[in-house]
Amino acid sequence: MKFLAEEIEAYSETHTENENELLKSLNRETHANVLNPRMLSGHLQGRFLSMISRMIRPEKILEIGTYTGYSALCLCEGLSKDGNLITIDINEELETLTRRYIDKSDFANQIDYIIGNAVEIIPTLDHTFDLVFMDADKINYISYFNLCLDKVRPGGFILADNVLWSGKVFDKELKKIDKDTQALMDFNKMVQEDNRVSNILLPIRDGLMILQKL
Repeated sequence: MKFLAEEIEAYSETHTENENELLKSLNRETHANVLNPRMLSGHLQGRFLSMISRMIRPEKILEIGTYTGYSALCLCEGLSKDGNLITIDINEELETLTRRYIDKSDFANQIDYIIGNAVEIIPTLDHTFDLVFMDADKINYISYFNLCLDKVRPGGFILADNVLWSGKVFDKELKKIDKDTQALMDFNKMVQEDNRVSNILLPIRDGLMILQKL
């Protein structure tokens, strides 16, 4: 489901700062050679992630779900001089492509790219994060949130992608609710009722939830 008319989306992209050449190349190669390229954050959302990161100037970022590394590179644009981003992905098949672009970037020495199960890895991380970006399997969103919240500093932020799930989370005509849709409905409801965070759901791309730890 497209939440914005194509003309509005195109106009928005036209009046948004351009991707740099490395991101353009990664965007093209992902669409040409990788399954499900829609999973890429892309130009508009990528610039939004960069802007959020530049506003916060985080020292520590955690990303759950690397894919081909586009969003990680965008988030790194706001890192403090000595900052670090940890990104976790379970799909080792994309590791060669992703590492190639990380190594080409200006942030190669600031990115810790981990292949493995985030549910198992997050508890082992001895860090306090300024910013967390969740963009992995939807079934585990509640688990990721619960695992991360204590590791986020007061006033820090969690971003959760795909929370509108092509409109399925509010489609009353669905004959059957699949597991991913139900997981996101449960996550959105839980966040709305959690007095430990302040939240706003934005209809950017497939829905982006911004949460601030109180």
